[in-house]
Amino acid sequence: MNQLQETITMQNGVEIPKIGFGTFQIEDGKPVISAVRAALEIGYRHIDTARIYNNEKGVGKALKESGIPREDLFVTSKLWNTDQGFYSALNAFDASLERLGLDYLDLYLIHWPKSRNKESWRALTKLYNDRRVKAVGVSNFNVKHIEELINDTGVVPMVNQVELHPRFNQKELREYCERRQIVVEAWGPLMQGKIFSEPLFKELSETYGKTIAQVALRWHYQSGLVTLPKSVNPDRIRSNSEIFDFELAKEDMERIAALEQIRVGPDPDTITF
Repeated sequence: MNQLQETITMQNGVEIPKIGFGTFQIEDGKPVISAVRAALEIGYRHIDTARIYNNEKGVGKALKESGIPREDLFVTSKLWNTDQGFYSALNAFDASLERLGLDYLDLYLIHWPKSRNKESWRALTKLYNDRRVKAVGVSNFNVKHIEELINDTGVVPMVNQVELHPRFNQKELREYCERRQIVVEAWGPLMQGKIFSEPLFKELSETYGKTIAQVALRWHYQSGLVTLPKSVNPDRIRSNSEIFDFELAKEDMERIAALEQIRVGPDPDTITF
């Protein structure tokens, strides 16, 4: 089996590929179709999109044109902030399915914690119980946000997709999610490009004879995370997948763990959009 298709089993027994292909900020139409097509040809089977990315149509077109059986794909989309609420969430899910040209999703997430989380979570729970989605979860949720959902419904999210990279390893959140059997997905694994200026990763790149991106993505892999690298360049898409022929030494993993922690994206507690 292509190692890009190696999976982690979620709490409900559904398997999620550890390496996914992210589509954030990839323009709809030809750019996203070409990028997703390149990823699928290399062996990616986990594709991550969202309503707010405005590229679900292109993602769906690439999936359809690939000829890959639907059951071999793992497709994620997300509920945007302005669509939160019970009925609006159900309608938003239907709209995402239509744009993607799919009959079901493998994973549907609440994109950011907002005031109507509980209503939205009840809607996602209904979609799951109705078997319209194989797994449901959240994105950018801190412990307190997740606990509110569990206390309200008794339903534990299956996934939490958060900003996570070597300079922001979310240790406490990861430990909490592990106790709750919540799979952690990392967005921004390359620090939105800032990883390339990190001195330690320049050093490790030379030590291992691998690119900086490969070293960073290998750190995610060895940390047991689901990771979502993205690129529109076919060569980089392929390069980002070539992380299985080396292993970071324990001491290098420890040096990475000791790095000062820096958040690159928005803080869920203060974000306003």
